[in-house]
Amino acid sequence: MKRYLILFLITFQGLMAQVQFEARVSKNTLGVNERLRIDFIMNVDGDNFEQPSFDGFRMVAGPSQQISQSWVNGRSSFQKIYSYILQPERKGVVMIKQAAIEYNGQVYKTNPIKVTVTNAVAQERDPNDRPPGSPNELLTLVAEISKTNPYLNEPITVVYKLYFNNIGVNRFKELAKPKYNDFWNQNIDIKQLQIEEGSYQGQRCYSVILKKTILYPQKSGRLTIEPLSLDIEVEMASNRRDMFGQMITTEGNKVVSAGAKTINVKPLPESSKPEGFTGAVGKFNFTVTPSKTTLKNGEGLDLIVSAQGTGNMKLFTLPKPVVPNALEMYDPVHDESVTTSLTGMSGRITDKYTIVPQYRGKYAIKPMQFSYFDLSTGSYKTITSKEIMIDVLDGPTPAEANTGSASKNAVAQTDHFKNIKSKTALIPIAKKEFYGSNLYLGLLFAPFIIIPLIILAKKRKEAIDSDVTGNRIRMNNKLAKKYLSQAKKHLNNKEPFYIALEKAMHNFLKAKLHIETSEMSKDNIRELLLSRNANAETVQNFINLTENCEFARYAPASSASIQQDYDKAVLIISELEKQIV
Repeated sequence: MKRYLILFLITFQGLMAQVQFEARVSKNTLGVNERLRIDFIMNVDGDNFEQPSFDGFRMVAGPSQQISQSWVNGRSSFQKIYSYILQPERKGVVMIKQAAIEYNGQVYKTNPIKVTVTNAVAQERDPNDRPPGSPNELLTLVAEISKTNPYLNEPITVVYKLYFNNIGVNRFKELAKPKYNDFWNQNIDIKQLQIEEGSYQGQRCYSVILKKTILYPQKSGRLTIEPLSLDIEVEMASNRRDMFGQMITTEGNKVVSAGAKTINVKPLPESSKPEGFTGAVGKFNFTVTPSKTTLKNGEGLDLIVSAQGTGNMKLFTLPKPVVPNALEMYDPVHDESVTTSLTGMSGRITDKYTIVPQYRGKYAIKPMQFSYFDLSTGSYKTITSKEIMIDVLDGPTPAEANTGSASKNAVAQTDHFKNIKSKTALIPIAKKEFYGSNLYLGLLFAPFIIIPLIILAKKRKEAIDSDVTGNRIRMNNKLAKKYLSQAKKHLNNKEPFYIALEKAMHNFLKAKLHIETSEMSKDNIRELLLSRNANAETVQNFINLTENCEFARYAPASSASIQQDYDKAVLIISELEKQIV
């Protein structure tokens, strides 16, 4: 009896060791418009199957279950499979988490699987994928670009239009937003979607404009616009009919992509570029207007420097006036009154300088020059303002001011003798013996204090070196402080400032949330911060500031607005430090 019991235990342990439960995917890399099949395979009849949450994917079909069992040469084999069809919801690296089963009281789990989702890829149409009753079915997304070879800072438009026929379109959501790297961009609001009749490649169909964007290239050469991809809920005709002979429609989802677009940007001519050109492209008027030209003592004036017209209004700076030393000029107040449409930006930008005279007299503000590149003629144009004369009626003259300062200096020189001391303090020159002195005693007992400190420091260093996760967090904290310090150094240099500020905020997230760059989607950041008890308003302010860093690199900014963004970043990081648990 004992021998049979031992044999049973050995056999049971062998069966337990042979339990296999694994996950397999049809592909580890796929486009955002493709689908993925995942199978959870077990060689035993496990119970209580728990599927993963499939974060980052939408479940198209499943679960479907297959069971097979066979006997070969007296040996049995068993296989049970749970299958799913998944559609990615975003680009990036997505982790499929563990599934679990229970068998004989033991829980078995699959290994996590890493899947890389790329841009939408071109797909060949499957002739069997179209229902027999709809030979003219059409559903395609097109990015219509106004110009593919613009000048630097010349406006171009991208209109995303959906063409469809013999298919019903219900709702859609963006799987991948287009990225406009090296472009200044702004979306044009569409108040209501309107369906129009038209044609696509000679086929009669309907169309609807989903998105309009105006772009200003900020770099010459070949620039790429990454595609817009949509997941669309559709109704399609099937090959079945109801009892009244009407065609039965089926609901489903289709993924469409506009495809990547390449723009060849021409640089502005270098040979004829005027001195002082700051990047204005379009057609402009330029004026310099003083609020008054005759002043009394203590009065000031406002000098308004303004450019108006059509072009890249927010992407260049106005020239700065040059005034005599006798006129004190303060930093300008910048104002923009600009509207953006599909034809580009138009309106007025203004710098208002406050000028206060110091002395009586007449002073000239030199003529100012404003240059821009005229797209209609393909050449540079320069506008020169008139000289402005300022007449200060009363107050001190420069000569009187210099005489007054000279007398003050003479009085100051007579006061130099006040520093001479009338008494002398004598110091003994005899030296003390080294033996028994404080230095002698300090050197004598120093080894008894230093050696234990060295041992403690060595042990602490070993503990820190072994803490890999803690080292990574400390490194990210150090990098966040480093880049925040760099951002402060570049307060007068816009682009390096916003690059350093963005890196500082990203490394702060890495340190606090223990995440990598590939996991830094806007939704994931919001979810993780809120789960750590961060204030919702502070989280939204953090996300808005990180999104503004990319936009602000290409838009002109005053020193005041850059300082405000820096102060805002310090405040947000400080608040999150207190709120995150």
